[in-house]
Amino acid sequence: MSGGARQDFDARRAEAREAATSRLRNLAEDDNGQSWFEDVYKAAAGDPARVMWADLEPHPGLAEWIGRSGNLYEGRALDVGCGLGDNAEALGQLGYEVTAFDLSPTAVAWARQRFAGSPVTYVAADLFEAPEAWAGAFDLVHETYTLQALMPGKGLREKAMGHLARFVKPGGRLLVIARARAEDDAPKGPPWPLARSEFDGFLNAGLEVKNFQKFVLREEGEIPHFRAEYVRPQ
Repeated sequence: MSGGARQDFDARRAEAREAATSRLRNLAEDDNGQSWFEDVYKAAAGDPARVMWADLEPHPGLAEWIGRSGNLYEGRALDVGCGLGDNAEALGQLGYEVTAFDLSPTAVAWARQRFAGSPVTYVAADLFEAPEAWAGAFDLVHETYTLQALMPGKGLREKAMGHLARFVKPGGRLLVIARARAEDDAPKGPPWPLARSEFDGFLNAGLEVKNFQKFVLREEGEIPHFRAEYVRPQ
């Protein structure tokens, strides 16, 4: 992307971020912010610059994890909150049979259009009302930035962790990537970064830690992140 095109892209993104953030903060309490995701994709009207988290490439934290693995994988993978599909496609290239879902039907339709002919199965679904057939069905469950988009203090994150863990088959893995905050920092958002202690919800859901890392993304400043990998005992 040329310098001028990049500046134009960034300007559209900043405008969309301000409008979407204002909308989220004014949502009714009983909505829990869930309708916001569909609002963002609809308002984007096909312009990825107006979807604040859509960079049209796999998330760097996932790309690094894939690069370090150095192997092709077999089995089933579930990509949670797939958005426009870049992370799901990266997992498919590893060798997984990928199911990717998002709460937003508009995002799912957009991903299908972007990757027409892809073997990835894109589905519109709600994490909290996921198909029963997904329980214990996946060798890898991947989630980037879904937890941090859930409003803290409403019990949504704890509930979401239970659902994410439930998808993992015995011997399977869960990979989670999120912005990080210190334990004594109040979560400010959106998005709302996670403290290390919040990840204990996955232990409570029956998973075991395989690897837990803190890393920094040097885009729009230095932003601390957590990358956590869990396994379900056989």
